[in-house]
Amino acid sequence: MTLLEHPIISDQEKAALWRAYREGRHTRVPMFIKTNVRVVMVLPDWNPDGYTFEDCYHDPKAHLKMELQHLLFNRTVISKHSDWPHELPEVWEVQLYLHNTYEAAAFGAEVCFPPGQVPTTEPPPFADDDRRNEVFDVDLEHPLETPYWKHQMRMWRDMKKLAEGMTFEGRPVKLLPVSYLGTDGPVTIGCNLRGPSFLMDLLAEPEYAQKLMAFVVDALAHRRRALAEAFDGDVVRPPHHHIADDACAMLGVEQWRTMVKPHHERLYRIQETDGCGAAPDSERALHMCGNATHLFPAMHEEINITVFDTGFPVDHGGLRRKLGQDVMIQGGPQVPLLLKGSPEQVFERTREILQSGIMAGKRFVMREAHNLPPLVPEENLAAMYAAALEFGQYEVC
Repeated sequence: MTLLEHPIISDQEKAALWRAYREGRHTRVPMFIKTNVRVVMVLPDWNPDGYTFEDCYHDPKAHLKMELQHLLFNRTVISKHSDWPHELPEVWEVQLYLHNTYEAAAFGAEVCFPPGQVPTTEPPPFADDDRRNEVFDVDLEHPLETPYWKHQMRMWRDMKKLAEGMTFEGRPVKLLPVSYLGTDGPVTIGCNLRGPSFLMDLLAEPEYAQKLMAFVVDALAHRRRALAEAFDGDVVRPPHHHIADDACAMLGVEQWRTMVKPHHERLYRIQETDGCGAAPDSERALHMCGNATHLFPAMHEEINITVFDTGFPVDHGGLRRKLGQDVMIQGGPQVPLLLKGSPEQVFERTREILQSGIMAGKRFVMREAHNLPPLVPEENLAAMYAAALEFGQYEVC
């Protein structure tokens, strides 16, 4: 068997693996690949109309078409080299996809479209120190009345009309409710709103920084309530109470503990008590890209986060030893290696991770670290999956 070959795993076997994983009965490490629509935007065969991210932001037809193309790409390409299903679904379930713009944009940040990149935001006027308190003039209690959310709700209604009676690859299309119930985190949104100045705020103006982070958390609570009400409680419920906060990677443990921990704790309490998301007793999950693992032991011990979704760099074996065997960890080869490395390098890196000790306790899920970029060679995904299948086996007692 070469690196470009691996056993064909049926959808039935994949579904059984994920069920067994949830029940702790699995005999190998499951693997998935996380993508978004950018993987097909750059491929002429998948985007023959040449739609851009700006087109998809303003045009409901473009948005719906490219999201469907993305779902088909996952089923026909990504599924060959991961434990995602291959068979086409009975119904295509599509979401309005907002990337990582929706929080800062609701505060007034401008959505912009760098060439060839996903949408992002530019810091709004209150990034200026003289205007920084203007952020607190935003009406949090009526989030769907902001210009940003009015636009997105119009997009959703227009997409829903297009989806009604529509078929794609012979199957009906269903537009899911807008369920942006999570957060990119108070430190990250602080940086979105204030730019690099927010890091100075944390040190030189801690009272302001605390007020802003509390305001960001308040915004999440109101947004969750408003979206749940707008869709009569019909929301897409995640498996965990989940937050992210990538910018925290720039902080030390004591800085996180004294400045940010109370806000993270409150974010989880909101999710556990408002009835809008996962079941109240679900695990607490965190995503942090970058060099962030120095924070994870304190986060686990002090606010009971038990699911960590990692980026890179990560010492997988060392992280397992620090967190213990009962904590779920997701991670894998870094995306620059998947994009630019050889199949042999990807295979070797995947093997190293699996043999690092990360599999102890059977709570590891292999994935790319973090979010597959466009134009990754398919043979590199094949090499990653081949290594996962070969070295991700648990001993059967």
